[in-house]
Amino acid sequence: MSRLACHVLHSRSAQAMLLAVLLAAGGPLPAARAAGMTPLSDDELSAVQARDGFAFNLQGYSMSGSLSLTYSMPSPSTASLTLGNLAISRSDDPLGSFADPYYLDIVTRGSGLADVIQISEPLNASGALKWQFAADLSVNADGANVSGGALVIKDLVSYGGVLSLTTPDLSADYDGIAFGLAMRADIGAVLLRPRGRDDITQINPGSVNEQLAFTGIHIGAADSSGNLLGKPWVIADVTNQPGIINAVTDTNGQSYLHIGIDWSKSPAGAPIGGLLIDNIAFKSDITGNVDLGSSRIGTMQIQYLDVRFRSGL
Repeated sequence: MSRLACHVLHSRSAQAMLLAVLLAAGGPLPAARAAGMTPLSDDELSAVQARDGFAFNLQGYSMSGSLSLTYSMPSPSTASLTLGNLAISRSDDPLGSFADPYYLDIVTRGSGLADVIQISEPLNASGALKWQFAADLSVNADGANVSGGALVIKDLVSYGGVLSLTTPDLSADYDGIAFGLAMRADIGAVLLRPRGRDDITQINPGSVNEQLAFTGIHIGAADSSGNLLGKPWVIADVTNQPGIINAVTDTNGQSYLHIGIDWSKSPAGAPIGGLLIDNIAFKSDITGNVDLGSSRIGTMQIQYLDVRFRSGL
């Protein structure tokens, strides 16, 4: 069973607002608590804003069962791709449940720009918060249902990622949802096992005879020399390089889902990211084992992105 733990941010203005509400309501205050309180001036009360947001965290999160995700081709095709029997869980940090939570904030921007809904992940400096994922792969096409084995993601550790949502600027010639995204993550392993998931608690158990393993995956901000900086890579920024999700209909009447990232307004260009994979290896009791060693993309930038999804051909 999973549990969601939640509490209000303990900022000065939040405390002032709570105290003001209690005093306005005329409710009795326990003597011990009242003795430690300080009266607020008119200036302090006028500075109270109910815009502090709140913090929340997960405890004992685990989900598994017959849940599945299926992508089906548009009619008349009956082909589909399914991720089935999903299993997702996350370990806890007993010392950081509320000291390092998720945050949901409303952030004010200047210059008449729209406010931003911002969701921030725990900084997770200790790396104690680790996600586990497993799913069965299957493809249904041309009357045949073929099992593709299993996808296993082990020990996904995210550090201080941020998702921001707002409306496009007035200068934009489109509607939709503007977004910003920053991420830094380490992944213990991404495994493809054609004969089923087997023991998902281990990267290379003896009972697994065939798999493709990407181990030690690291992604985040990088410098111009390709060195990872231990900071989130800003893939999109709501102010300087916004992403966009919207539905668009072209001049021919064709509608499609559009995901894009605009050109950067910064003279330095788009932020730099890097990707490092410690090891890529094939394991097979039929063709033998192949170790490809490490791989990396030293520097990468998204200067502009325009992706469109539409039904049919």
